[in-house]
Amino acid sequence: MLYYLFEFLEKKFQFPGATLFQFLTFRASMALILSSAITLIYGRIIIRFLKSQQIGESVRDLGLKGQNEKQGTPTMGGVIIIIGTLIPILLLAQLDNIYIQLLIITTLSMGFIGLVDDYIKVFKKDKEGLKGRFKVAGQLLLGLLVGLVLYFHPGVTVKEEIRGQGLKKSANIQEIFTPEKKSTLTTIPLFKDNAFDYSNLLSWISPNLKKYTWIIFIPIVVFIIVAVSNGANLTDGVDGLAAGSSAIMVLALGIFAWVSGNLIFSDYLNIMYIPNVGEVVIFVAAFSGALIGFLWFNTYPATIFMGDTGSLTIGAVIAVIALIVRKELLIPLLCGIFLIENLSVIIQVGYFKYSRKKTGVGKRIFKMAPLHHHYQKSGLHESKIVARFWIIGILLAVLSIITLKIR
Repeated sequence: MLYYLFEFLEKKFQFPGATLFQFLTFRASMALILSSAITLIYGRIIIRFLKSQQIGESVRDLGLKGQNEKQGTPTMGGVIIIIGTLIPILLLAQLDNIYIQLLIITTLSMGFIGLVDDYIKVFKKDKEGLKGRFKVAGQLLLGLLVGLVLYFHPGVTVKEEIRGQGLKKSANIQEIFTPEKKSTLTTIPLFKDNAFDYSNLLSWISPNLKKYTWIIFIPIVVFIIVAVSNGANLTDGVDGLAAGSSAIMVLALGIFAWVSGNLIFSDYLNIMYIPNVGEVVIFVAAFSGALIGFLWFNTYPATIFMGDTGSLTIGAVIAVIALIVRKELLIPLLCGIFLIENLSVIIQVGYFKYSRKKTGVGKRIFKMAPLHHHYQKSGLHESKIVARFWIIGILLAVLSIITLKIR
């Protein structure tokens, strides 16, 4: 809203300082500061309200040290992250941008599903919360919507070929890049020609099948959103782990959005230029600020938990941003924390069932899954576990970023 207001003031009245709001860096900085401030200020108010309403966590007895101390800690803290993200977006972002619209829909839809789940757990005293099939159905519907928009919307385009010798030697942008076009191109890390087109999965059979690429593309989008969303949900088991790890991932994705939406950087790095994707940087800044502000209350010992309201939303937002900037094939590396948490559960459950079938007695590989609980059972304090996971997350983010040049 402020973006459009100051755009009007600058054009109509030459209002001093109004041009600042045309700069992406200024608006991103303001979004980061504003979201952090909102989260820190209103976070306390929301925590006090949740405590007054006795909206506290009902902790299952897992035999973990310090577990009973968490009993009664306010949950549904994901509301703080959502509010801290959306207010700066509504004020500072270009709301007619299709990517911003898609991210707002993602935040609200998954936030609603998570809120319903937390409501059932807290007020209905049902520890299972919303039935798994309903949560998965919500994720599937969101994935379907995102896939349809990214495939069919006319505003989702790329310019992948560079003509001539670069920006510095040409004054006409149209001479440098091919015209915008609809494409299912994505990025394969570490390959010199790092562009991959999903249509190749069908066109090798017959060129006529290329128009049916959506049959493959949309299920892939759905799978990515469901997997990353559930990965974030599983990671939210100790104080500060999910919020801190997610902030690292989101900031790395913000760098990808910055370079992919900038003509000069796209030319220098020889990557596809994605028109209008730079506006995603504003969302990343707001989302990162909200996560960092939430960490103020969520680090050990946490005074509030994000609940499924936060964890499901965080995972879905990260997945959608990765799809928007066409770095979804980097998710196993960038979101490595989510991946190992997911895999630890799959391996634990799979091996338990396999060993019980073979020997009659179920055996476990880890002391407990997800993986962070394994280390808790091993005697490590949760703050040390979180710090080490953050360090690993930072290293994975750096490795993801340098794939822009290492091919």
